[in-house]
Amino acid sequence: MKKHLSSKFWITLTLFSLIGQVAWVVENMYFNVFIYKMFNASAGDISAMVAASAVAATLTAVFIGALSDKIGKRKIFMCGGYILWGISILCFILIREDVISAVFPMAVSAASVGVSLVIILDCIMTFFGSSANDAAFNAWLTDSTDETNRGAAEGINAMMPLVAILAVFGGFMMFDLDRAESWTYIFAIIGIIVTAVGIIGLFIIKEPDIAPVKEGYFKTVIYGFLPSSIKKYPSLYFYLASFIIFNISIQIFMPYLILYYEVSLGMKNYVFVMAPAIILASVLTALWGKVYDKKGFSMSAAWSLIWLSLGYILLFFFRSTALVFIGSLLMMCGYLSGMAVFGAKIRDLTPKGKSGMLQGIRIFSQVLVPGVVGPFIGKTVLAGAEKIIGNDGTESFVPNANIFAAAFIVAAVLALLLAVKALFRSRIKK
Repeated sequence: MKKHLSSKFWITLTLFSLIGQVAWVVENMYFNVFIYKMFNASAGDISAMVAASAVAATLTAVFIGALSDKIGKRKIFMCGGYILWGISILCFILIREDVISAVFPMAVSAASVGVSLVIILDCIMTFFGSSANDAAFNAWLTDSTDETNRGAAEGINAMMPLVAILAVFGGFMMFDLDRAESWTYIFAIIGIIVTAVGIIGLFIIKEPDIAPVKEGYFKTVIYGFLPSSIKKYPSLYFYLASFIIFNISIQIFMPYLILYYEVSLGMKNYVFVMAPAIILASVLTALWGKVYDKKGFSMSAAWSLIWLSLGYILLFFFRSTALVFIGSLLMMCGYLSGMAVFGAKIRDLTPKGKSGMLQGIRIFSQVLVPGVVGPFIGKTVLAGAEKIIGNDGTESFVPNANIFAAAFIVAAVLALLLAVKALFRSRIKK
């Protein structure tokens, strides 16, 4: 029988997932734009920032997820983490060339110092964000759902990155991102909103009924990485490995996506093109979780990969606004629906009472390896990218469509892997 979820659950899920994703969108998609426009960052700088953040997120999820299991609490990490996450975002207001020049008057280049400071503060911000969202919130979501409703809940959770993109794109339209003052307003607004959500959570979050883990903390920390755990839960680790490949495909192009639209395609009004695609993909993703609940992983994942691959093909071959829109729509549908079905499958296979200690291995597959490997592949395929000279005489690279070709190849490898597993499983049944 399907378990009923309370209205407070849905409010908490929507609020914490949406605002968490808004903060991640600003970090994952606009920090790249920030250091590109304010400090003339290279593809290598962007790759280094994404990789450093991925490492910070994974280590945080490992240690904080295990700690939340050890003490049997999620709420304090969610609320406290969001409050500190918002405060850390507010600190980015101070990273401006005029402030840097005043604080580091002997620096050879304020731009290079700025890039370094952004990377360092990004890692600090990621620690708080990953504690709150990756470790505590995701463990809370697993603890609060079961096999009868997890797909529906994960469908809402998985659509939030696109809703967040739409909200951020729409909100950022009023700002001139070439001006330092605009970034001051952006960081102030996002920081205050994230902090406010943490405070609201103190009043609406229901602590899940979980018992503190009796094992020692260190054993809890390394539990997800032990060979014995892999041997005990082989299906879970297979889908975690598959999730790695899926996210590598996404991370090849995602750090450069806005720059590709704006710089390569010259789409100054890309928000108007992307908004309908985001809305349609979000609706599909919300419904796709229910498809997973009814039809299972194989069918729902297959269609997600088909949409993703078709999107890559259109974005690689075409430049017209109409076809870029269709390609972006298919890519986003495949991306978000894929996140929903992989997320639900992994939650279904997560053993009860161990969701916190296994958040580290989940983030390892969702963030760390993809966050290092994906941008590196993207940087490699952009090695020969065209260079342009800005009005201030500085040189910048122009992302090209090769990022979508590379992403397609990785997605094809994943499709082959899942097809082989399905074939092997069907033969065993016979």
